[in-house]
Amino acid sequence: MSATDKVFAGSVPKLYDEYLVPLIFSAYADDIARRVAALSPSVLLEIAAGTGAVTRAVAAVLPPRVRYVATDLNEPMLAVAMQRQGEDPRISWRQADALALPFDDAAFDVVCCQFGAMFFPDRTKGYAEAKRVLKPNGTYLFSVWDRIEDNVFAEDATVTLGKMFPDDPPLFMARTPHGYHDKAVIKADLERAGFTDISIETRSTMSRAPSAEYVAIAYCQGTPLRGEIEARDASKLQAATDAVAEAIRMRHGSGPVEAGIQALVITARPS
Repeated sequence: MSATDKVFAGSVPKLYDEYLVPLIFSAYADDIARRVAALSPSVLLEIAAGTGAVTRAVAAVLPPRVRYVATDLNEPMLAVAMQRQGEDPRISWRQADALALPFDDAAFDVVCCQFGAMFFPDRTKGYAEAKRVLKPNGTYLFSVWDRIEDNVFAEDATVTLGKMFPDDPPLFMARTPHGYHDKAVIKADLERAGFTDISIETRSTMSRAPSAEYVAIAYCQGTPLRGEIEARDASKLQAATDAVAEAIRMRHGSGPVEAGIQALVITARPS
């Protein structure tokens, strides 16, 4: 993983929330929320909350008595999340590193994390931190993206940008969001962290957008892929976005577009 893969700054958080969350995150956020609600936690921790897609979905289904702590490494992302959520006495927001959580041992019934583990520099350490702050009978619930070949728009963008920058293709999407999908590796990382009861479920759905341009903006300008494009030629961000839009239009049509997305949802318990 490149050091820039974790940089969500400038206009990226706003575009991420406006474009990418409806495109690929919302359906999985609703799924995580249903799973969290079924566990009936009294105290819940969210890691890598981003702009709050899961936070909003979970808050909508949990009762008033729940205490909910939402964290993220990137304060600009949390700022968007806080603004979107509005006042909610159940929720507290905190900047936090998943590898060094600022919480006591055995403090939470459930720890959840949607599409954040791929960004952990040391995943076993991140999982061990989740286990540390979980109560002995607690549950760690998280998701990661499956391979890029099963996430069509992400692959469309990566292939197109590879043609535009053949000497140094921007590979953020393949390298990080879609770079941690081997179930055996995930299970082994969790076991090293002390989890023994582990289930991994593949979940597929459709990603839909009103236009090819919408998808191109989401990926090229609402993710750290933007930084990769600008590092190669800052003047070509719009041209890159246009090229991705044209490739998607040619493959998926000139009106509303849809394509498959796929993720892994992992449930882990210490015993």
